[in-house]
Amino acid sequence: MAVSGVERTVFEDDEPVEDFDGVAEFYSAVGKLIKLFRERAGFTQKELARLTGYSEAQIGAMERGVRTARIEFLTVADDTLNAGGALRVVAKDVMKAKFRVSERSPAFSKAFTAEEHQAIEIHDYSTMVIPGLLQTEAYIRVLYEMRRPLLSPEKIEEWVETRLARKEILARWPMPVVTWVIDESVLRRPLGGWDVHQEQLQHLLKVGQMRGPELQVMPLDRMNHAGMGGSFALLTPPGKAQIGYVAAQHVNRLITDPAEVRNMAARYSSIRAQALGLRESLALIEAILLGER
Repeated sequence: MAVSGVERTVFEDDEPVEDFDGVAEFYSAVGKLIKLFRERAGFTQKELARLTGYSEAQIGAMERGVRTARIEFLTVADDTLNAGGALRVVAKDVMKAKFRVSERSPAFSKAFTAEEHQAIEIHDYSTMVIPGLLQTEAYIRVLYEMRRPLLSPEKIEEWVETRLARKEILARWPMPVVTWVIDESVLRRPLGGWDVHQEQLQHLLKVGQMRGPELQVMPLDRMNHAGMGGSFALLTPPGKAQIGYVAAQHVNRLITDPAEVRNMAARYSSIRAQALGLRESLALIEAILLGER
């Protein structure tokens, strides 16, 4: 819903999810292709699950077309099943289909999804939860399960898949310039219990060791803190000016006013300067994971 030329606001709970013509049929066709190559290779769903690191239930859901296959799975499955590149070929189309659906999803701002998908730079400061691109599937599911008013199981599954689709950004090449600053309190908040939290922290350590993305932690002991105004993100679309994004209480604001975006960018620079460096940040995450701090 447009409110002015400065910002657009989307109330995510007000819009119904619409089926996108052809997407469901496309997912079904990909699932049938996976099943065809699996059976041709002589594997059961259980055996393919063991070889690819997925569960038997996930394999079955992908083959039925009720769960979208991820690029990582299609890549591994192509080699495992000797598909000759057939599964790799459809991987990019699967990602495009996911984003076409996500743009119609009320799980987050459609405008933000479109801008994030094409951005050449993504910068994110988070004070409440792990940033979306860094969230594990279990962590995402917990966030939606604790939502109030309660979401239906079908809605939770749909929104989980939609948010997971965003993570494909980190798998493409060239990867956009991506930085995150996470408040230490987020790392100490065991949402979903220790098992979910442990997996999430381990994933942060894995991403922190990747070439390209930069992850920092804003420690609790800082006496000067430029980020007390809350979470926000900055996106730079190709050939366009940088834009800002703020989300609170399921109300999403995409900010294009140049003066306001400059203020947000300056604020983010201060936040990064006040946060721990990459090595210190990863050391703190590891210490929390080991229960040392």
